[in-house]
Amino acid sequence: MKKLFAVLLALAMLLSCAAALAEVPADLVDAAKAEGALVVYGSCEEPYLAAACQNFEKLYGIKTEFQRLSTGEVPTKIEEENGNPSADVWFGGTNNPYDTAAAKGLLDNSYVPVNASHLTKDIYKDPNGYWYGIYTGILGFMVNTDELTRLNLEAPKTWDDLLKPEYKGLIWLSNYNTAGTAKLVVNTMLQMKGHDAGVQYLVDLDKNIQVYTKSGSGPSKNVGTGECVIGIGFLHDGITQIVDNGYENIQLIIPEDGTSCEIGPVAIFKGAKHPNAAKLFVEYALSPECVGLAAGTGSYQFLVIDNVEQPKEAAQFGLDPSLVWDKYDFADAAANTAQYVEDVMNALGAAADDRFKTE
Repeated sequence: MKKLFAVLLALAMLLSCAAALAEVPADLVDAAKAEGALVVYGSCEEPYLAAACQNFEKLYGIKTEFQRLSTGEVPTKIEEENGNPSADVWFGGTNNPYDTAAAKGLLDNSYVPVNASHLTKDIYKDPNGYWYGIYTGILGFMVNTDELTRLNLEAPKTWDDLLKPEYKGLIWLSNYNTAGTAKLVVNTMLQMKGHDAGVQYLVDLDKNIQVYTKSGSGPSKNVGTGECVIGIGFLHDGITQIVDNGYENIQLIIPEDGTSCEIGPVAIFKGAKHPNAAKLFVEYALSPECVGLAAGTGSYQFLVIDNVEQPKEAAQFGLDPSLVWDKYDFADAAANTAQYVEDVMNALGAAADDRFKTE
C-alpha cells in the first residue's frame, strides 16, 4: 500500500510540474532555446542551486552555467560590471539585497511570469515586478544543547537574551556586508526596537559574537560540531544539519519577542545577454519542477506557490510561517537597508575594521 501511495504521489507531482511548465508560452521556449545558453548567480545553498540549474539544462537543452555567491556579493559584482552583467539571472538568497539591486537599476522588471499567478501572497513578489519569491524561511536561533549543558547555561529565548554576559564568545552571526541574512537581522532589530535602540542593540550584541561568517548559513554549519554554541540564522539551515548531517544536538528556537522571515527570490539582471533564457528560467523557478527539488538537496524552506507540496521536515520541527512578526515592513527595508547597515557599521567603529572584512 505504501509503495502504491508513493507511486501515486510521484505521478501527481509529475502531472503538477507538467501542468505548470505547460503554461509557459511556446514562443518563449523556442526563443530561449535559440539563445542556447544561460548564466545563473545563485545565493541559495549550492546543492539546490546545482540541482535546479542542471535540471533546467536537462529539460530545455540550454547550456546552463552557475556560480554560488552570497546575496551581499551579487549587487556589488553586477554594479561593477556597469550595465554589462556577467550573469543573466539571480536565484535564491534573501530579498533585501535584491531590493538594493533593484534600487540601483541592476534588475529588469519588463517580464511578468505566467507562473507568478501561483504565488500564495502578494508579499512574495516585489510590488514593481523586479523579483518573484520561490520560498520563505524563519529567522531564529540554533543552539548546541550538549555545549549549553556542559557550560550549565540555558538556551536563549529572546533577542534580548543574546546580550547576557554568559553568552560572551559563544554566538556566531553572518557579516552585515556580505550576507542577506545579516541584513535582515539589521532591519528586524531597527524595526522592532526603533532606529537608535536597534543600532545600540547590535553594538551590544557585537560584544558577545565570536565570529561573523561570510555566508548567512555559516553559523548553522558549525553549531552541531560545537565550534559555534549559538548561531543566528534561518532555521531551515538548522534542519539541514539535523536531518542530513545527523546533528541531533541542535535545538531550533523561534524568538519569543518576535522575528522576521526571508523571501528567497528569482530575478533577471538588466542587460542580460540571454534575456529569453532568463525569462524561461524565471518561469521554471516558479514551478514545482524547480522548487520540488529543494528538500531533496537539503533545503527545507517553506515554498510560496500553491501547486507544490510543502517539505514535511519544516512542520516536523514546529516551524510555522504564521509565527513570524506581522509588522515587518518590507518597503522600509527595501528603501533603507544600505543606510541602516552603514549606520550600524559606523556605530561599531573600530570594532568593524577587522571583524567585518569581505575577503
